[in-house]
Amino acid sequence: MAGWFDANLVSILNGFAIGALLFILAVGLSIVFGMMDVLNLAHGAFFLVGSYLAASFVAGGSWTGFLTALGLAAVIGLLAGGVLSGLTEPLARRPILDQALLTLGISLIVAEVLSIVYGNDVRSVPPPPGLDGSTDVAGNAYPTYRLLLIGLGLLLALVVWLVVERTSVGALVRASVADREMVSAMGIDNRKVKVAVLGIGSLLATVAGVLAAPVYGARPGLDETILLLALVVVVIGGLGSIRGALIGALVIGQVESLGRALLPDLASFILFGTLALVLIVRPRGLFAGKVAHA
Repeated sequence: MAGWFDANLVSILNGFAIGALLFILAVGLSIVFGMMDVLNLAHGAFFLVGSYLAASFVAGGSWTGFLTALGLAAVIGLLAGGVLSGLTEPLARRPILDQALLTLGISLIVAEVLSIVYGNDVRSVPPPPGLDGSTDVAGNAYPTYRLLLIGLGLLLALVVWLVVERTSVGALVRASVADREMVSAMGIDNRKVKVAVLGIGSLLATVAGVLAAPVYGARPGLDETILLLALVVVVIGGLGSIRGALIGALVIGQVESLGRALLPDLASFILFGTLALVLIVRPRGLFAGKVAHA
């Protein structure tokens, strides 16, 4: 067992790095869908926006460009969340399929605009200076930037959990989910809560795109791939659950990394087989949270 672990340590660490990125992306999707009842299929497109921002500003591998890309991604994510809230508000009491079609249309438009602006070539993005080397982990050289991603994902999980579960802001969001009429009776505009949650969710998607750029680069079609993985994470973890998003992301990260390293021809079957197995045992996901109802 020790020999197998040592031989596959790099793949296991890659699984944690992928899991960290998927968590940053999927936790926003999970909260928006699970708590605000908005199915945002444009989440992957927002991720791709962040990746191309990184490709634009981090081409020289500078911290200034990297931080600029992160800042712009955060602003664009917040604005995109506000626009998305306004567009989906008239559909709040209609079937969820209407929201899915609307956000899918937005996703296709954003992807096409990015393709026109940046072309169809794959753009690689270097890590910031100081993080572009390797670190020794149990005798294996492993990219320092990916180790940072693992730590960042775990830190973000703690921060999001504390905000949602231990602050007045989180209490307001949970109250809006549990009883919107009561919150409205207290003089609080539920629409502002929805705008804020969608803004944070979209911000996490665009920022995740910047953070993922040194790993995945920026290319057409990446939005579809990453959205599919995020949806799998959300379904496995359970809607509206931060803990579920983290566990689901780490599981899918390992399945994706070890599956492609050990059984590349069966990687996709293993991924969706894991999804099917979880749904058979836990139809609502491993840690299903409360889901809002319009």
